[in-house]
Amino acid sequence: MDDIVEWLRDRPYYEGQIADHRRIPGQEPEFADVDLKPRMVKTLDEQGVDRLYRHQAEAIEAVRDGDDVVIATATASGKSLAYTVPAFENAMDHGGRTLYVGPQNALVEDQAETLSELARGLGFGSRVSVDQYTGRQSRSEKRDVRDRRPTVLLSNPDMVHYGLLPHGYNLWEWFFSSLELVVIDEVHSYRGVFGSQVALTMRRLNRMCERFGADPQFVCCSATIGNPVDHAATVTGRDPDGFTLVDEDTSGHGPRDWVLWNPPEYDDDWQERGSGRRKSSHTETKRLFTDLVTKGLQTLTFTRARQTAEQYATDSATELRERGEGDLAGKVGAYQAALKPAKRRELEDRLHSGDLRGVWSTNALELGVDVGGLDAVLMDGYPGTRMSAFQQAGRAGRGDDPALVMMVGGEDQLDQYLMANPEDVFEAPPEDAICDPENDQLLPRHVACAANENWLSEDDEAHFGEPFSDVVSRFADAGVLKRRETDDGPRWTFNGDGSPQHDMNLRTAEEREISLIDQSSNETIATLGFSDALRDAHPGAIYHQQGRTYEVVDLDLDRDTARLQQSWADYYTQILSEKDVVVNEDLKTEPLSARPDTTVRFADVTVTEQITGYERKDSKTGETLGTSTLDLPETTLRTKSLYFPVPEDVEFTMREAAGEYGFNGGIHAAEHGIISLFPFHLLCDRADVGGLSTPYHAHTDSAAVFIYDGYPGGVGLTRRGHARVEELFERTATLIDGCDCADGCPACVQSPHCGNANDPLAKAPAVQLLEALLGDE
Repeated sequence: MDDIVEWLRDRPYYEGQIADHRRIPGQEPEFADVDLKPRMVKTLDEQGVDRLYRHQAEAIEAVRDGDDVVIATATASGKSLAYTVPAFENAMDHGGRTLYVGPQNALVEDQAETLSELARGLGFGSRVSVDQYTGRQSRSEKRDVRDRRPTVLLSNPDMVHYGLLPHGYNLWEWFFSSLELVVIDEVHSYRGVFGSQVALTMRRLNRMCERFGADPQFVCCSATIGNPVDHAATVTGRDPDGFTLVDEDTSGHGPRDWVLWNPPEYDDDWQERGSGRRKSSHTETKRLFTDLVTKGLQTLTFTRARQTAEQYATDSATELRERGEGDLAGKVGAYQAALKPAKRRELEDRLHSGDLRGVWSTNALELGVDVGGLDAVLMDGYPGTRMSAFQQAGRAGRGDDPALVMMVGGEDQLDQYLMANPEDVFEAPPEDAICDPENDQLLPRHVACAANENWLSEDDEAHFGEPFSDVVSRFADAGVLKRRETDDGPRWTFNGDGSPQHDMNLRTAEEREISLIDQSSNETIATLGFSDALRDAHPGAIYHQQGRTYEVVDLDLDRDTARLQQSWADYYTQILSEKDVVVNEDLKTEPLSARPDTTVRFADVTVTEQITGYERKDSKTGETLGTSTLDLPETTLRTKSLYFPVPEDVEFTMREAAGEYGFNGGIHAAEHGIISLFPFHLLCDRADVGGLSTPYHAHTDSAAVFIYDGYPGGVGLTRRGHARVEELFERTATLIDGCDCADGCPACVQSPHCGNANDPLAKAPAVQLLEALLGDE
């Protein structure tokens, strides 16, 4: 690949964009022998699998020994065989059943097809039957699945929550009573609110199996993360000591050349160099994609939005035609989860055969869908986590052939931090996946669901933890649960109205939702949680959905609707807000290593926010075009936060050097920088975390900086951030100090989520504060 990299350096648009180039060596495969039934050996051989990798063999033997297992290896390393073999063995031997849970319907459908093909290969009488059970099926199709009573059932967490557990006694007794294996695929994707909800759903699944005398093993498949065993145990509700970890990837692959490509800074009549502003990663990626396809490299480009994938696939085909490459133009496509299954399968088959020469995709192809190996992978912006970056990179490489991986930097802080510190892409420890099944906002809803599924007893504290008894007492006092005495102790059953399962969406923490309605068609195009709607669907807001731009013309909070009209606006909107944090209870205190007199605390807090207006900003320059006021209700968020006071001597030094504006800007810039680097340590998005910096807070009797979970009850992010806060401080200081801009830019301290219009912000005082806390003055 050296010749390709040199060819890129010689392109007419090259202006020093290569920030780093390194080669990751290839690896020879390691195999191990496993005793398999003759028909299984024959079937695998027909699929081209004549030997198993050592990590596959280790996982299979661990399941056979009765352990729970978490397999944390790279994309395309054959993780699926590690659970397929035990699942099929259980079915063939005694009719034992397996539940496969995947996070997306596209992955469920892909695995159902693969497993069905294997099952057919086993021949008549194997007792292995495969079916899927998802919300896309009609009522009659679901009934047919139940009538067939498959031994391997594939579904998603939502359907387990809505469709299986509520009907455990009248429709699914045959399944839960014989359930022996539960496969949680892509377990790293169960994090934040969704992960916390799924973890509680798995606890309900465990107690349902317990009622029927079943005790299934769990097999969890994960990308490389920092805490695979702890996270798998948290999601499944199982003892971490019962897990066997298989994390050494023994599959083979060729060398991969990694190129970090940083778009050049703007240099034209509206933006001078030194501003920190960079040209679009989309434009750079589209140009690279077209060049690589023309060069003959089968290329997969990952981008974040569905509409971007569709638009740039079209644009790339147009560019190829303009270059006289009409044949190649017809071999470019877009792949995303909203496509119909038949279309997705067509694209996968064309990628496999080599007929499709280039594809733009969302992270739908990052998951376990089999598309073979490709010559090159492009990332349109850092995908948010190193885990995702290496998952996506794993799509490059055919056998032991060399492959190219290019990551094109975006303009935000984390992208630019990694472009300036490339060693952290390859050498920093993997991120942790975090969820919190003890979230005090979510747990009560799942206890109500559990009571509706079958009676509760005091023994259920083993599933739901210490808060369980308090939740039951509150629900009993409120009449939500009905108590009765039995010889085995008290029992509680659900006594509320309706279905608690259908009143709860696993993918959000908020109960109140706002429907967004297209005024021209009167159709609902999306729903937002109440707080998100106030931020993103206020009157005058510009809202993007499925490649279309809308302006919000009305927000009716009596009817919980927002009405939108299509727009050609060439600006975006950003809210202005006022915020306050009240500390309800300090939960943990940790002194800083270099400043024992200064403690970083972890606390239960209430955040109050009032959105007061919004700004209209030019889409190209980011300049403010105008400001409007809003009259919206105040919101409160009970959550978890880490916070720290600014030591008196440090505040004095900062004020002496930079004045009041510089001090206020310094603590504000430090807050933004810390938040921007949370995704470097944890699998989360910057928008999952909020913050407040204030020159005086009554609880600390000093200036203070708060960083809080952006979800009711907290989902474990700032709890883990509190444990790694000094590492956060150090990287934040490096990020801010290393940026070339003069006054702060999107690459270091500006935030698109700031309610103060990114004012005040001051870089040097922020670095001064962080270095003082670390003892680096």
